[in-house]
Parts: sequence; C-alpha cells; structure tokens
Amino acid sequence: MYTSLLVRYGEISLKGNNRPYFEDRLLANMRQALAGLPPHKMRKTFGRIFVDLHDDLEIVSGRLQRVFGIVSLSPVVTAPLELAAIQEAALAVLADSPGATFKVQTQRPNKRFPLTSPQVNQELGAYLLNHSPGQRVDVHHPDRFIHVELRDEGAYVYSRTIPGPGGLPVGVTGRGLLLISGGIDSPVAGYMGMKRGLELTGLHFYSFPFTSERSKEKVIDLCRVLAGYGGPLRLVIAPFTNIQKAIRQHCPEEFYVTIMRRMMFRIAQTVADQEGALALLTGESLGQVASQTLQSMAVINKVVDLPVLRPLVAWDKSEIIEVARRIGTYDISIRPYEDCCTLFVPKHPATKPPLARVEAAEKNLAVAELIEECLGNLEILTVEPEAESRM
Repeated sequence: MYTSLLVRYGEISLKGNNRPYFEDRLLANMRQALAGLPPHKMRKTFGRIFVDLHDDLEIVSGRLQRVFGIVSLSPVVTAPLELAAIQEAALAVLADSPGATFKVQTQRPNKRFPLTSPQVNQELGAYLLNHSPGQRVDVHHPDRFIHVELRDEGAYVYSRTIPGPGGLPVGVTGRGLLLISGGIDSPVAGYMGMKRGLELTGLHFYSFPFTSERSKEKVIDLCRVLAGYGGPLRLVIAPFTNIQKAIRQHCPEEFYVTIMRRMMFRIAQTVADQEGALALLTGESLGQVASQTLQSMAVINKVVDLPVLRPLVAWDKSEIIEVARRIGTYDISIRPYEDCCTLFVPKHPATKPPLARVEAAEKNLAVAELIEECLGNLEILTVEPEAESRM
C-alpha cells in the first residue's frame, strides 16, 4: 500500500550554503545502507527526502533508522493533487492505523492547491467519517493523526512516524581514531562520535597470550555493530604485550596505568596520521577510574598533539549502559573475556600522577624501540556490518 518513505532531517537544514554538501552525504549514506537490495529511487525536496518502496517497507525503514542525520521516517501513500485521490489515500492510511479516533492535519507548502489547509482537514474528516463506521474525530486527544502534505509534485498521506538516530551524516566532520577495548564505554564513544558526523578507524591494543583470541573476537564483534551505523570500519590491532611487560619490569607500580595510556596515545598518534584521522576518540568518563582524573588525563595528553575527544566525559555509568543496550553493544561487552586495559592494574594506582615523576619513570623504558616494534606488527582488518543491520 505504501509507495514511499518520507525521510526528515533536522540539523542539516541549518547549514546554509553548506547544506547541499550535507544532503548529498546523507543520500550517499542512505544508498550504502540499502546496498544489496533492489535499487530504490530517491529524490529530495526542500527539507525532505523520498525513497520509493518495492513492498519492502520493514527492511528499508529498519536500515534507514540507523543512518545518522535522519530524524524520523514515515511510510506514505502518494496521491495526485486531486481531492478524490487524496481522500482514497487517507482512507487507506486510516484503515492501516489502529485506534478509534483520528484527526486530520494538513500542511500545504504548495500554495496553488485550491483548498486551504483547514478546508482540506474538513473535507477529509467528513469523508473518512462517512466511509469508516465506528470511527470518531477527536481534535484534542486522537488515537492517531492522518497527516497530509501537499507539495508541488503530489500529495503525501501518512500516520506513522518512526524515529531515526538524528545527528549528522557520518563523514561530514572528518575521521577520528577510536581507541576501542572490549569494555562497555569505548563502543558507546564511537557511536556518539559517528553521531556527530565522524568516520571512524578503530585501534585495539591486544596482549596475547595474556588476553585470549576471544577477547579480540569480542572487539571485532563490537566493531561489526558500529559498522551497522557507520558503514564498513577499518580496525587496526596493535600488539601490546611487550610494552606491558616492559612497563611492569621497569616502572613504579603506581604509574603502570598512566604510562600504559601514554604509550597507547603515542602509538595512536602515528596510526591516526597513517589513517588520515584528525582526532583521537576515547571512552573515558571523568572520575570513573584512576586514569580518568583530570590530573591523569592532563599527563596522558602531554604525549600527543592531536585533539582527544571524550564524548562520555560527563556521563555516569548507568547512562553509558543505557545507550550500550540501545545500540546493541552491551551484551557483547559483558562477555567474560578481558582485554589489556584490565590486566596489570595495580592495587593503588596514582590518581594524581606528577608529570615529572612519570617522565622520569619512562626513562627506564626504550620508548622509541617499543613503539617501533608495535607499529611494525600491526594487523589491519575491514569489519563489515551484519547483513540485517547493514549501513
């Protein structure tokens, strides 16, 4: 019955002269999300994109619900700009929507249509009452609205509105390097980065044999979920075992975490340069663990020039878990396979590490050689989304 999907986007409409660039990127991401399906014709009008359907409403709307930049979707019945045709379309939409009461609400961007919006509401309301036994009009608290948009090219009638993720299309704000572990926080940070238009490369630090192959598979599965929102994702896996061993052998225990994070950031900066990423992205939340105090973050940041984005910095754990559940990463993150960040954690880590003492401790490490060895053994994967959540 439904002929197309009406796609709404919000923030993009405020982009002035840059608006066509954002719209074109959104269209490209939508086409990527529908890859593997029969071709779907798309057309944009002012503030709207219409996607023609082939009796595949559920699968198309399910995929587009994951495309950042889309605020909401509505399945519509398209009709010519003739009152009789619009009445028949409205009757079909009413019959497909549950409830006993309704209200007609008309928008008329096409000012050449001969009836005003109140006149259309009145004509359609009367028609629907006469042709739908048992239905009543309720202008204050209707069970559903019957919406009509009268545009230059035709009339669009709908009742349902399906929420989208909002934000900006992935890719419009550049590329970020996500430091991703198998925990709950970093995948959520990646999701939030993509929501602001970032294209991601993932960087995971792997400590085999202290961490198992399953811990790496867990991270790949997390990236697969993220790829369902942002498209295929490059994942760089960095061997970290020798660096952790050296830190443990040569550095004071209280600085294990601080120095480990500084080594990670040094490696991340080089990988970011190779990947064309302009920022690092982490799942840190202020005050959550020893390395996430302001003093620790400041000492860790000293080793990199790139901006370090921390989308979750002001979130508490329950807020992060709520988003992780909603986007589908939580059940993967709680699998019982630890990663390198959970190993070698001292009993009493320094929460206010003095920079001078940390730098002095690092002089016991062959920093350049350890980093060079790690960078020479990187493993690079391209992680595709699952077919049913393809972006």
